[in-house]
Amino acid sequence: MRKTLLALALLTATLACRAEPPSTESVEALLVATKSEAIMESVNANMENTLRQGMAQTLAGRKVTPQLQRFLDKAPRQFAEAMKEEMSWATLKPLYVQLYQESFTQEEVDGLVAFYRSPAGEALTNKMPIVMQKTMALVQSRVAPMMEKMRIATARAMAEAQSSK
Repeated sequence: MRKTLLALALLTATLACRAEPPSTESVEALLVATKSEAIMESVNANMENTLRQGMAQTLAGRKVTPQLQRFLDKAPRQFAEAMKEEMSWATLKPLYVQLYQESFTQEEVDGLVAFYRSPAGEALTNKMPIVMQKTMALVQSRVAPMMEKMRIATARAMAEAQSSK
C-alpha cells in the first residue's frame, strides 16, 4: 500500500511539474517583439527582385531567346504573387503560434519576450535583417565555385564509372 501511495504521489508530482504550454497571447507578444510580421513582409516585398536576380545569374552568359525573355519578364512577378499568397502573415501567423506552443513552455516564451524587449534583444532584432542580407550575399558568392567543384567531381565520377566497365 505504501509503495502504491508513493508511486501515486510521484506521478502526481511529475504531472504537476510538467511545464505548461505558452498562451496564444504570450506567443503573439513574442512574435511582435521579434518583428516577425515585418520580416515576412520584407521577404515578400523583395521576392520578385530575388527571383529575377536568381534567374539572371542562372542564365548568365547564355543566349536568351525571345520566348525565354518573355518568360523571364513575366514569371518572377507571377511566382512572387503566388508566394505572397501562401506566405502572407495572415496565413503563417497561426502556424507560427501553433509551432511555438508545441516547442516552448510558458516560462521559455516569457524569457524570450523579456530578452527581445531588452536593448540587446532589440539590437539583435534590428540588425539581423542586415546580417542575413550580408550572409546571403556571402553564400551566393560561394555558389559558383561550389558548382564548379561539383561539375568536376561529377565528370570525374562519370569517367571512373566508364573506365570500370
